[in-house]
Amino acid sequence: MGIPQLIALKRRTGVRRRNSHGRNCPKNVAVGQAEIGKTLPKTEGRGPEDTVLDHPEFGRRPIRGRYGQSTEGRPEHYISSGSYRVAARFREEGVDGLVDHREENGETKLCDEFLSTLWEVVESCPLDHGWKRPTWTREMLVITMERKTGIRIHVSTMSVALSRIGARRGRPKPIVESTWSKQAKNKRLRELRELVEDLPDDEVVVYEDEVDVHLNPKIGLDWMVKGQQKEVLTPGQNEKQYLAGALNPKTGELTWVEGDSKNSLLFIQLLWKLHEQYPNAKKIHVILDNYSIHSTEEVAKTLATKAGQRFELHFLPPYCPDHNKIERAWQDLHANVTRNHKCSDMSELMKNVRYYLRQRNKHKAQYATAA
Repeated sequence: MGIPQLIALKRRTGVRRRNSHGRNCPKNVAVGQAEIGKTLPKTEGRGPEDTVLDHPEFGRRPIRGRYGQSTEGRPEHYISSGSYRVAARFREEGVDGLVDHREENGETKLCDEFLSTLWEVVESCPLDHGWKRPTWTREMLVITMERKTGIRIHVSTMSVALSRIGARRGRPKPIVESTWSKQAKNKRLRELRELVEDLPDDEVVVYEDEVDVHLNPKIGLDWMVKGQQKEVLTPGQNEKQYLAGALNPKTGELTWVEGDSKNSLLFIQLLWKLHEQYPNAKKIHVILDNYSIHSTEEVAKTLATKAGQRFELHFLPPYCPDHNKIERAWQDLHANVTRNHKCSDMSELMKNVRYYLRQRNKHKAQYATAA
């Protein structure tokens, strides 16, 4: 009888561990013992390739080693070292040797309380727990969790625990602390949100920002097979082009202009394009950051013209890129075009940029958002 048949028989017979008085033993154990037949022969002095399982239905079958071959030259069923241990327990204890003893290991250490504490620890910084290193390692987590819970686990078990709480290794996002008070910041953000929500039908609101396009590729994550590290060829001498864009959050449409320099002229060109794109809008509201090119004398003169009076600029609090909805569009642009690109010159790269943005506008409805 082969090891797979033994395992299957264990499942069919529903074997449970018996105590010294024979309790908790199902009636069909006796039937299972009769089905197995004779006890497996001892294998002293034999190699693994000579071990024989005897069964009246299946006959005498050799258990081959890891690379064993049958007499006909065909590979036999792979038998692991664990299977030999199962066979040895069966010879010594009979059917009871097939019982899974893991239920006797006691309560699991990775209980809900432990995982909840681990979540809080991973969310925090190691410096908050007395460590000098600012990033977590599994070994540091093991020690910190032992201090907090009194439970000591192996480093490999910590990997399982981290997987259960959905933890991952990622790059932190650099931020700059706002110079505004929290109250002032929240007030401005609330005003901008209400502006978008309560916008009259004859007015338009857009989120504006600029983005750099580099000939030197941005390096990003990519799938690779084991042992491979993909290479990204860089041209050496970097070149740059700049886009100024405006995203309409209600339609999802992105309007953009291109330039060799990121200056006030680029921003003014975008304003004029918006002026032409929304001829029937009584007012065009532009939500934008505090970049210096948005507040120059040239911009002020443009806004003072008859056409410029249709525009009203609404500045975000300092260092609040997450509240500028066009930032996500630029992230998608980098992910789909500029990251790890293989363009040999800027004209080819910009051609891909324009193609992506035009395709995006064809499906603009899926990018429309609420306030």
